[in-house]
Amino acid sequence: MTTRFRAPREGARHPPCTGAARFPLNPPRQRAAPPVRQPLGEGMAPGTNDKQPADPKDDERVMALRRFAAAGRKWRRARLAGSAVLLAVALTGGAIAFGASGKGGAPVAATSAVSPAMLASGDLDTTIASLQAHLRTQPRDSDSWATLGLAYVEQARTKGDPSRYPQAEKSLARALRITPGNDQALAGQAALAAARHQFAQALTYADRALGQNPYNAGALSSRIDALVELGRYADASKAADLADRRKPGVPVFTRYAYVRELRGDVRTAGQVLRQALSTATSKGDIAYVAAQLGLLAWNQGDYHGALDYYARALAADENYLPALEGRARAQAATGDRADAIRGMELVVSRYPLPQPLVELGELYEDRGAEGDRAKAEDQYALVEAWIALARANGVNADLDTALAAADHGDKAEALKAARAEWARRRTVHTADALAWALHVNGKDKEALPYARRAAATGYRNASFGYHLGMIELADGHRTAGRAALTGALALNPGFSPLGARAARKALEATK
Repeated sequence: MTTRFRAPREGARHPPCTGAARFPLNPPRQRAAPPVRQPLGEGMAPGTNDKQPADPKDDERVMALRRFAAAGRKWRRARLAGSAVLLAVALTGGAIAFGASGKGGAPVAATSAVSPAMLASGDLDTTIASLQAHLRTQPRDSDSWATLGLAYVEQARTKGDPSRYPQAEKSLARALRITPGNDQALAGQAALAAARHQFAQALTYADRALGQNPYNAGALSSRIDALVELGRYADASKAADLADRRKPGVPVFTRYAYVRELRGDVRTAGQVLRQALSTATSKGDIAYVAAQLGLLAWNQGDYHGALDYYARALAADENYLPALEGRARAQAATGDRADAIRGMELVVSRYPLPQPLVELGELYEDRGAEGDRAKAEDQYALVEAWIALARANGVNADLDTALAAADHGDKAEALKAARAEWARRRTVHTADALAWALHVNGKDKEALPYARRAAATGYRNASFGYHLGMIELADGHRTAGRAALTGALALNPGFSPLGARAARKALEATK
């Protein structure tokens, strides 16, 4: 990596705002593919748009999701696709993509009146409204159409609302009809494809954007994300070096750190992230990078360090959801279950995404008070509802399905989804998900090579170690199984309230 930045920085785990709608947080017993953050576009500060003040619509979204899930699993599976469309309307308040069709003469390029940097203003809804108003009077402004598309992608991520993706798709297509070589629109398509977990397409669009403009920051970032999510870690490392030479900054530094972490170099990942944090100036960058450092610390079992970083993130942006979720996770690991549950309830009340829903469900199960089992089942049902909505809006949700369903849903469906995801991309996360899905379906001999492959890069993840250990034991490898479980608990003893308990029980039983 070049010496374009000097100062401690943190973060690693997920690239700054680029890629799929997957939060950069490591759930207790599951781990979403790294960064799935959406590139915000040239000059946009990662994380700045995560500040979404409490909004009455937040509760409406959750209530809509709960009503959708309440009908029961059998009924829901039979009508998932159609109901998801209705749910999308409930979540968005009936919003329809502005300008999906337009009239006028031959397309001509126009200078954008709104820079992508506007997306860093902190009020995404206002920015989108301004772009829409501008485009009503300047419908040939391809740059503003591209910026609007990027804004919709970011809105989908920050609001946990995949129904925004079709709106993004229409806006980006409109930009490219006006100016076929618009690099910002191509970069937006890369971000959209990554957000939908279509990483091969994301890589193609990123390369096309860079063919038009080798210095497009969004495309450089999306290219790293796509390579990471395709399991091409060596290529991702080279792409990060290239991006650092062309567009050094927080987005590149955080991605570079994540690539290093995936290859087991936690020390360098932490150093790079601390350097990035020391150079961050905007509140959005500070919140994002500090939260990444918190995640890195939590993943290594340093809960107090994690809480310090999350406090720093929330001091910059009190509504930054990844920091609120991470803080709740760290509180649970330190034994502060009550605050952890309150914190996670706040997170899912605003954005009911699969990972925090599963985490909250497991916290309820771990507490075990009267009614907690029913509360946990409610969270797991909401995961299924979100997955249905995501699929209805073009998002590949197989990894989310595999991770959630393996422990809290239809095990056969979990295995089907995991196999499908493995066929598309071979990352440490898909290897782990497939291994665990095979295990819960009683196929331990087939599962073991995948579990070992998940650990082959050196990535230090207690959930992976737990899965490997349980599979080793189930396949008759007592010594290896105990070693993997012991290592997982030594690394991060609070990686999951339910998983850690199961690991200790398995160790006790095999003494």
